[in-house]
Amino acid sequence: MGKKAALKGHTGNKTQTAAATGSVPAVGGREPCPCNSGRRYKACHGREAASAAETLVLRPFQGLPNECDWIALRELVPAATAQLKLTGEHAEQTVTLATVLPMAWPALRRADGTILVGLQTHTSSGDVSRDLAHALERALAQEDGTSVAPGPLPESGDRLQDLLDPSHPLEITVHQGFDFWVDDPTAMNAEVSASLERANAAAMPTVRLTSVDAAYWCGTTEKNHLRWVMPHAEEELLDAIARLHAAGESSLGEGTRFVGSFRAHGLLVPVWDLPTSMSAEDVEKPAREFGERLAAAMADTSPLTPRQRSARNGLLNRQITLN
Repeated sequence: MGKKAALKGHTGNKTQTAAATGSVPAVGGREPCPCNSGRRYKACHGREAASAAETLVLRPFQGLPNECDWIALRELVPAATAQLKLTGEHAEQTVTLATVLPMAWPALRRADGTILVGLQTHTSSGDVSRDLAHALERALAQEDGTSVAPGPLPESGDRLQDLLDPSHPLEITVHQGFDFWVDDPTAMNAEVSASLERANAAAMPTVRLTSVDAAYWCGTTEKNHLRWVMPHAEEELLDAIARLHAAGESSLGEGTRFVGSFRAHGLLVPVWDLPTSMSAEDVEKPAREFGERLAAAMADTSPLTPRQRSARNGLLNRQITLN
């Protein structure tokens, strides 16, 4: 696996531009708007759709408990679930957050009424939180035993921050496959069964560390990796890592190497290469110790030395942005 593949580890979820909002269908930009306003579509609902699709919310999960884990489940972890607690009229409804669902459905309502919402779905607008909330709202309104298909660009409305109980932490279960998709394997149709088989074959072994927050070990045939979503402000975090890197303290022990970071949903995700012999359990103590070194480095507000500035420039050269 190359350096960029190690940093990224997946194809990412790129924002797609939808052509219409709500129930107003898309037409040519110069055609009359279907809402009967008398204006061209481009100057009416087409403008609203384009604006919503192009306006990017840099930190869509900000304000949710465990923001870093939301990012990890969206961008890094193949198979995981977490229970969501809703507020308001649906406070008693059971909802499961899933990294991905069969055929990349945005949401699924099982025959027993339980709802699964897929996090790794293509989005229509520049606000991932609004798109996910829209999928959840559609699932809440649908009949039991149905899936939510990808839909048009949602109109402005509730975001996840409006629908979820902010006091309920994200308690994550990482799975080594996608058998959680179905409660009764004998009831799967051929399409879902084939999708499950493909997904299980592609899933990389992944473990969430317990010694630090939002850090995930993953195993590959060539080398293992640790990818750690951090909540710190980017400039301060880069300075701190540069201090450690210049001092030779950025690794996680013998045979490991800090390879850089990528930016996802407004936060940085440092990445390390690990030997294939280094398990998730083996990296717990080194990760905790790195966290302690990082905290001390972040508390240092003195100007960077020339060596540290050089290290920082090197970190920037190796940094990529997923979204």
